[in-house]
Amino acid sequence: MNQCQEPGEQQEEVTQMVCEEGDLKDGQMREVAVEEQNVLLVRTKGQYSAVGSRCSHYNAPLIKGALVGERVRCPFHGASFNVKTGDIEEYPGLDCLPCYKVKVEDGKVYVTINKSTLKLTKRVKEMCTVVPDIKHTILLIGGGPAALVCAETLRQHCYQGRIIMVTKDSLPPFDKPKLSKALNVDSSDILLRSSDFYQQYGIEVWTQKEVVSVNPADKVVKLNDGTLQHYDQLLISTGCRARPLSCPGSDLAGVKLLQTYEDAKEIHSSSLGQKAVVIGASFIGMEVASYLSDKAASVTVVGSSRYPYERSLGPEIGKMSMQMLEEQNVKFYMNDAVTELKGENGKVKGVLLKSGRVLEADVVIGGIGVIPNSDFLAGSKLDVDSRNAVIVDKFMRTNITDIFSAGDVASFPLTIRGDQRVNVGHWQMSQSHGRVAALNMLNKPTKIESVPFFWTVLLGKSIRYTGYGEGYTEIIFKGKVEERKFLAFYIKDEEVVAVASLMFDPVVSRVAELMATGQIITKAQAQADDLSWLQI
Repeated sequence: MNQCQEPGEQQEEVTQMVCEEGDLKDGQMREVAVEEQNVLLVRTKGQYSAVGSRCSHYNAPLIKGALVGERVRCPFHGASFNVKTGDIEEYPGLDCLPCYKVKVEDGKVYVTINKSTLKLTKRVKEMCTVVPDIKHTILLIGGGPAALVCAETLRQHCYQGRIIMVTKDSLPPFDKPKLSKALNVDSSDILLRSSDFYQQYGIEVWTQKEVVSVNPADKVVKLNDGTLQHYDQLLISTGCRARPLSCPGSDLAGVKLLQTYEDAKEIHSSSLGQKAVVIGASFIGMEVASYLSDKAASVTVVGSSRYPYERSLGPEIGKMSMQMLEEQNVKFYMNDAVTELKGENGKVKGVLLKSGRVLEADVVIGGIGVIPNSDFLAGSKLDVDSRNAVIVDKFMRTNITDIFSAGDVASFPLTIRGDQRVNVGHWQMSQSHGRVAALNMLNKPTKIESVPFFWTVLLGKSIRYTGYGEGYTEIIFKGKVEERKFLAFYIKDEEVVAVASLMFDPVVSRVAELMATGQIITKAQAQADDLSWLQI
């Protein structure tokens, strides 16, 4: 019998025979039902185990995911779970899977679940809370995914000191990737944890407050209201901000950037039935254009390259993405740039392009990249790189003792690229950073080893991506990009450095899992007609 036990074992249980012992071979999984609860049954190294069948992130069916060793990786967004314990081992998402008792008797496999937890699809890891007598404070600057996972990891590992999270947002940590994909969301639908959760585990969340300076010598930060706060250990996880438009007229009413929950609501309401112009054919710009395509009177995208995503995903995928949006009447002006925003009575009315064309506009949304939020560190002697991202080592430590950094603001060594220093703005990577920072704060030496994973959604279709493709020299395609079902291998120095896909799940998740185990995928493997190594 495996070690998985439900809490409160004395409670009433339900046991069901789910299969014959020989039904699954090693490395296979099956979704089975115990009463009305779906369970993921897995066989590895001759042993059966059973965990929840739905990813704790967005409820994707894990049976469609990739099983590598003792981890199953979600097919949609790349979260990984240990199939023996149900614990989350790679993000996104916060919670673990429920784990069920399994026994094999007389050639039959039985799964047992406590009736009280039969309906649960996720499990919050056991955590301690604050003990007021402990005079130790960990201060987390920023209220994003890195800070939240850091706080939870500290409590999961019995840290009982004070945890303070300071965020300039009006909301406690929320699911930011949803903002550009569904601008008109209710705040209650995107909060990652409830206020009761923070209270229960003694995590103080200070919203609408900003740290304006850090004094490492005295271990004190200054807030925008003039107050000082002492810390023993500090996490800088302030993320990035949208790069503002710098052309004349960018201060006109109706010119928007997408950064906060309020920004998203405002872009949605001010674009309804209006002429919207999106500046920048970036992931954010394209997602906003996609969202507005059936809500605004017209949507136009202005981009500086030939195609959207040309540098990151390549011209073929860029062209396909552009065609998808053009079919929804989105107009594109590529290889162009904005020279001026024209206004009437202080409100934007037109966009003058470098090419001389003038576009009518009621709303202009900028999506031209991001800037790390590190200005407040001036004078602190913390090392930053040429883009002003905070430099950390593999333990998320800065050059100053007891100061760590994580998330989009950090520049860190990426394992799969031989520890090349990178700055990647992926939700999943920020969460991994937060976990690693917390463990190292607690003197549990842990290195950041995560493989980058992200996704973008256009008109309900998801392009998934894993790895780090910067500097790739060739793309090998399987399937057909023009048919919108493809797999793209990005090659550098005869190796696959990244993979993207559309309608080819769970290949990107499997590649991420192979890369996470240190496996090198060669150009020859990508070129081969036989893709059995991907189990498709």
